Amino acid sequence: MNEQPTVDAAIEQIAPRLRKAREKKGVSLAELSRGTGISTSTLSRLESGQRKPSLELLLPITAALGVPFDEIVSAPRIVDPRVPQQPTESGGRVLIPLSRHQSEPRAYKMTIPAHDEEPHLRTHAGYEWLYVLRGRLRVRLGDHDFVMGAGEAAEFDCQIPHWFGAAGRGSVEVLSLFGKQGERIHLRTTRR
Repeated sequence: MNEQPTVDAAIEQIAPRLRKAREKKGVSLAELSRGTGISTSTLSRLESGQRKPSLELLLPITAALGVPFDEIVSAPRIVDPRVPQQPTESGGRVLIPLSRHQSEPRAYKMTIPAHDEEPHLRTHAGYEWLYVLRGRLRVRLGDHDFVMGAGEAAEFDCQIPHWFGAAGRGSVEVLSLFGKQGERIHLRTTRR
């Protein structure tokens, strides 16, 4: 996941940024102390992270060094937990990614139209898990042909010839998890 700075992470970045800005300007702690009126021990503790930074300390330091305040302090960004949903359509099927990245396993919500009922079996690497949200799903898996209703789940190796589509008059909505070959869902339970 793409980590964005939290408040604590933004504060932790201030100490090394202060030291880097001072060293880049070629200013000693003693010179900065004379220019700001802040003791060298306080400046040293700020740069080592032993003292929490405050505006009263940071404003005179950035002014004395002639660096923009936001070069030392970056505003924390709150991570938006929502996954951007950009549906794609292929052959009438609408696929909505539910995973933020393309790492494995990948999660999708799939809507399959009622007219998609002609089986075209295929194989590929990977392992798939299906959960029916709404409607009836027809699944062809090798020699097996069965129908699943809302609340039912299936998992299978994608090396087995397979196909799934709508069974009945309406469309079907499915949650799908797809992962690498051999990765299977692990249920953890406690023993009594």
